[in-house]
Amino acid sequence: MPVRLNLKNVGKSFVMHLQDGTVIPVVSDVDLSVCAGECVVLGGASGAGKSSILKMIYGNYRCDDGQILVTVDDEIVNIAGAEPRRILKLRKDTIGYVSQFLRVIPRVSAADVVAEPLITQGAGEAEADDRARTLLSRLNVPERLWDLPPATFSGGEQQRVNIARGFIAHYPLLLLDEPTASLDAANTAVVVELVEEKKADGVAMLGILHDHDVRERIADRIIDVTGFRVEAA
Repeated sequence: MPVRLNLKNVGKSFVMHLQDGTVIPVVSDVDLSVCAGECVVLGGASGAGKSSILKMIYGNYRCDDGQILVTVDDEIVNIAGAEPRRILKLRKDTIGYVSQFLRVIPRVSAADVVAEPLITQGAGEAEADDRARTLLSRLNVPERLWDLPPATFSGGEQQRVNIARGFIAHYPLLLLDEPTASLDAANTAVVVELVEEKKADGVAMLGILHDHDVRERIADRIIDVTGFRVEAA
């Protein structure tokens, strides 16, 4: 299968400007790749740099060294050197991000929150709404909540809305940041099904999953990032 994501010699440090410019190294010489239809999970203890790697791929963090190469149709884009406008375009149609936290949009219904990424990709409102409601139903979000803003939902309900939003659109590359954290067994099983469906559709996925059982069920490979960790001098 074709490679969708390739990290070459990627490094990241943080500079603490309010602490006399102290440099906090995070990771160095990160090398990994993810193919279409494959789910790769990042392993390692908390603080090893897993979240930082995902955030560099998504463009939230700039890497200090190396290349982050994403295949877009017949083009290879280096996120490490991409302009902000290009990164926003990639987020629209190429790279999805599924996290455990919902950034609530005031006065927008849960169904509309979920449907929005698919509409952004060109789907009609009716199609997107139908797909959104199907996903909310699969994730056991009560139907009485679908037309309400999720600001007052429970944490678990907000998490499931966010998962539906992350999985609704068609992204060749999908980043998973603890999507099953705090979910019960039934909803965790739904997320596993959604991941398997994306794999069958040829989506490349890179994720962080601390749940050992879920990781064993969906991971094609596990990469221990401990070897990329840089200790502070």
